[in-house]
Amino acid sequence: MSAAILRHPAYVEWPADPRDRLPLTLWDAKSIAEAVGGTASHDFQVAGVEMDSRDVVNGDLFVALKGEAMDGHRFLEKAFANGAAGAIVDRPVDWPHILVEDTTEALKALARAARARTEARIIGVTGSVGKTGVKEAIFAALERASRGAAHRSIRSYNNHVGVPLSLARMPARSRFGIFEMGMNNAREIEGLTTQVRPHVAVITTIAPAHIENLGSMEAIAAAKAEIFAGLEPGGTAVIPTDTPYYEQLKSAAEKVGARVMSFGTARHADMRLLDAIPSANGGSLVTCEFPEGRLCYTVAEPGEHWVANSLAVMAAVRAAGGDLAAAGLALAEMGGLKGRGARHGIPAPGGKALLIDESYNANPASMRATLAQLGQTPSGRRIAVLGSMKELGDFGPKFHAGLAEPLLAADIDYAVLVGDEMGALARELGKPQSDVLGKPITWAHCRTAEEAIELLENFGVVAGDAVLVKGSNSVGLGRLVDHFTRAG
Repeated sequence: MSAAILRHPAYVEWPADPRDRLPLTLWDAKSIAEAVGGTASHDFQVAGVEMDSRDVVNGDLFVALKGEAMDGHRFLEKAFANGAAGAIVDRPVDWPHILVEDTTEALKALARAARARTEARIIGVTGSVGKTGVKEAIFAALERASRGAAHRSIRSYNNHVGVPLSLARMPARSRFGIFEMGMNNAREIEGLTTQVRPHVAVITTIAPAHIENLGSMEAIAAAKAEIFAGLEPGGTAVIPTDTPYYEQLKSAAEKVGARVMSFGTARHADMRLLDAIPSANGGSLVTCEFPEGRLCYTVAEPGEHWVANSLAVMAAVRAAGGDLAAAGLALAEMGGLKGRGARHGIPAPGGKALLIDESYNANPASMRATLAQLGQTPSGRRIAVLGSMKELGDFGPKFHAGLAEPLLAADIDYAVLVGDEMGALARELGKPQSDVLGKPITWAHCRTAEEAIELLENFGVVAGDAVLVKGSNSVGLGRLVDHFTRAG
């Protein structure tokens, strides 16, 4: 290459990026020790952070957490056999480590250091329904727009351990960070959002999840609104208009000085749905309106609930300064997540049947949404395997019995009801049905996932059937999904 070319302005004036000064490695021993107030035994670098020795891969930092029934120090040998480069421990060990007094507090300190060093735009996501899917869709949109410089919490790492772990894993050079926050009781999200300190806080919807612990829908809305407590100054609260609790959420956001960006079908929504029609791939073609104009995009995931989710995604991306066109492309390409809408073709006499895996979680709102989706799914027969909905307390019998109406509306051919709480629905389905509600449903009630597998095998799934599997994770319907997809 000639000297003249090397002096060309395109080379001499290459734009500087402040992130170029940030480390390429995730953490080194010195920075970990400084962050957590510990002592390093060796110099080492790590590319990831893990708390489960079974998930450790080459180059990870293993945090030996201690709980009431488990001590991570017992699994140090396995962690290093799997490739750990170092560990955070509360006692001297023979492997490279950072010695601290309390490993749980050290993880939180490492999370604070990760948050303090980043210049990324941070988005926090919570809600009674859809938060994991919305978090994944926002991540897909911002990862595409930033060419791989987005980070997010994986799986459903949304609690008092999962959130700091996800923060500690965030590379210094990230441009965006997306974190999910969940709760079972009041004050829990407040503790998480003050760690995350989001620039954008998203509430997907308010539904009767965890009502056993919180007592009322208003209390659930208040617990979700705790996410606004951690908003950075000038931050944005993204909230749904299509909920009776819109004004409550809006008031909570305004009390902390947040800018409110709403989404939904209401005329005053900032990200407003204009139209949604079925698309050729089974999803929806959505047209929405926002202050700068209109946007038409495809949502690959089927169901009206994913139309609403997509509006939340678009509002969050807009609030974070992302690319709405890239968000539209990401929504068009998203597939269902394991336990949260993944679709499988399973072997059946005559060809293949469809199995929809919603086995990870369930509450009254998500049950109704997925049953409606099943009712719109082209199929020979429609089969619903429904597990108990947990944490509903005294409201449980009412909410379980209330599933009779969406089951009948979806024109279900066979229902397998799993778990003691589903007894209320079984009793409701056992009553004489009026002609208005349509044909009676063939159903069976059992207590375990293993019994449900036997019932479904005896019923006989055939080619063209559509099978929905949905229930709270503790019911164990993931085992049923694994059983029928294993040979697929």
